[in-house]
Amino acid sequence: MKPRSMAMAKSIQTQHQLFAMRMLWLGLLTTVFVIAQTLIAQARPESLAPLAEAISPSVVNITTSTVVEGRTGPQGIVPDGSPFEDFFREFQDRNGGNGENRPRRSSALGSGFVISEDGYVVTNNHVIEGADQILIEFFNGDELEAEVVGTDPNTDIALLKVSADGPLPFVPFGDSDTARVGDWVIAMGNPLGQGFSVSAGIVSARNRALSGSYDDYIQTDAAINRGNSGGPLFNMDGEVIGVNTAILSPNGGSIGIGFSMASNVVTRVVDQLREFGETRRGWLGVRIQDVTPDVAEAMGLESASGALVTDVPDGPAKDAGLEAGDVILTFDGVDVEDTRGLVRQVGNTDVGKTVRVLVHRGEGTQTFRITLGRREDAERAVPVVMDNPEESEEPIQQEVLGLTISVITDELRSELVLPEATEGLVVVDVDETSEAFEKGLRAGDVITEAGQQKVMSLSELDDRIAEAKEAGRKSLLLLVRRGGDPRFVALGLE
Repeated sequence: MKPRSMAMAKSIQTQHQLFAMRMLWLGLLTTVFVIAQTLIAQARPESLAPLAEAISPSVVNITTSTVVEGRTGPQGIVPDGSPFEDFFREFQDRNGGNGENRPRRSSALGSGFVISEDGYVVTNNHVIEGADQILIEFFNGDELEAEVVGTDPNTDIALLKVSADGPLPFVPFGDSDTARVGDWVIAMGNPLGQGFSVSAGIVSARNRALSGSYDDYIQTDAAINRGNSGGPLFNMDGEVIGVNTAILSPNGGSIGIGFSMASNVVTRVVDQLREFGETRRGWLGVRIQDVTPDVAEAMGLESASGALVTDVPDGPAKDAGLEAGDVILTFDGVDVEDTRGLVRQVGNTDVGKTVRVLVHRGEGTQTFRITLGRREDAERAVPVVMDNPEESEEPIQQEVLGLTISVITDELRSELVLPEATEGLVVVDVDETSEAFEKGLRAGDVITEAGQQKVMSLSELDDRIAEAKEAGRKSLLLLVRRGGDPRFVALGLE
């Protein structure tokens, strides 16, 4: 064979070998891709049904009822002088209305979950608040009456107890600090009284603060509606990482912005309620505000962090020597980033513990040893004077946050047919150009809490607004009741 022919043959052979190698690599890549897809499919279940079936028996529906005083006559149904007034009065007479107040039973719905086989149940405080009967319905249809072990309005958590003939299915708490934005979650409960229901979504945000001192909410787009309150938020391991508490909505329905109190907050509260029947939080005894960049510069601080003491009433801090103008830099060995972090850390510290507090004062720093008191004792020590609105110098009405708000007078109670036990402030008018109107507040709504604390007077509402602003909050969380149904609404403070 000629040299030229031999070279051509070798070239063709080399090309065939290269082609064969390429085909081999392509086959290997295809095989790897198919295996990877198979593994991914196996790792990600096609359905959430197995998880839902496993955890459903531990989720309960809660029905509460309260006896309220009835009212005779057509007040609140038709206006005085209406042509229908005589018709309603005649209808009442035919049905036993004889001029006496007739008690009636008012019901409300919520959700909860069992956390131990011996029958402890967690729910929201606002679900069972004021109830004289609490009925627990289990997934299998069984019903049991529950007793209240303890409540914590600050985190809106309540612990109940039922007595069953045998061990109950329950779910464990998970570590909410490990939940990441984007993780899948499942919400379960009794939305709008429709019975057991499952919704799925993701963690939309972490560490949300609405307006409470101990807030640590997980935001989720899993559908949460009225009746879901108190229900669990599960991770994909079937662990409870949150208690569904509130939604932001212009119409009262889910728009994908729901909030669940983080389980790491809930477990601490539940443990104390279980042991003591009440919470026992540490108390430092200072009023504080965040350190802004301007304040930091004026005080010679290296960074805008810490908590600036604005007042030191009688209490542990005053006894130890803290003064207004001090900036708390560390508490019990932990750096203080802002007021929210300090409040939570103090509250989570054992009552009676002596801690070291490093403060900036003048041109330097000082360390104080402070023995913490108990916050609940301090709050109860504050004298509360309940004045008759008509005898008090405080105005009966005022305009705030786009609302015209009034204390509950006998006239309003009669006009709105409010139960005698109703406490709070009544919305008598809403500015239609305001955020409050956009978020669904209307005349006749009753505001029972602001900043997760009860409000009985206009001055108390002013105090809650001032506290929220002082703490650097951009909004104030209101608990609004309409026809007995509660709803949280956050209104901007700016």
